[in-house]
Amino acid sequence: MTISIIPVTEANLDMVLHLIAAYQTFYHVTPDTERNRAHFGALATTPALGAQWVATTHIGQAVGFVTAYRTLSSVSAAKRCLLNDLYVTPDQRGTGVGRQLILHCTHWALAEGYPGVYWQTALDNHPAQKLYDALPTSREAWYTYTLQGSDLTKQG
Repeated sequence: MTISIIPVTEANLDMVLHLIAAYQTFYHVTPDTERNRAHFGALATTPALGAQWVATTHIGQAVGFVTAYRTLSSVSAAKRCLLNDLYVTPDQRGTGVGRQLILHCTHWALAEGYPGVYWQTALDNHPAQKLYDALPTSREAWYTYTLQGSDLTKQG
């Protein structure tokens, strides 16, 4: 099957919102369409934040997306590109769509002057890790800590 990868814009944002909701559900987050529209719409209108692409079939069906955020690293004193989201519909997994999205994002990052992309995945997301390990990637182990403002009030 031929896949096209196109930038997400204000005009086609609606075609990717259901995929974003499925991605959030996969990570046990309750989707909020209006919050998603505002957040991902900002990427479409403010390129300084990053970029997002959607993979579509020859009939225009959205089957995956990837999101890149522009970040900075204090350790390397350099700009970095965070591939923050990668999602492919279950019926398209294993067909190469995810690989195409990662490579598309990486080529964009290189063209934008980044040395490459980096990302994280859940420890138990073995199907995704199989894809990532099939690419010429390196794997690093880091702990991710999260401190929510609401948690501070519980501390007393």
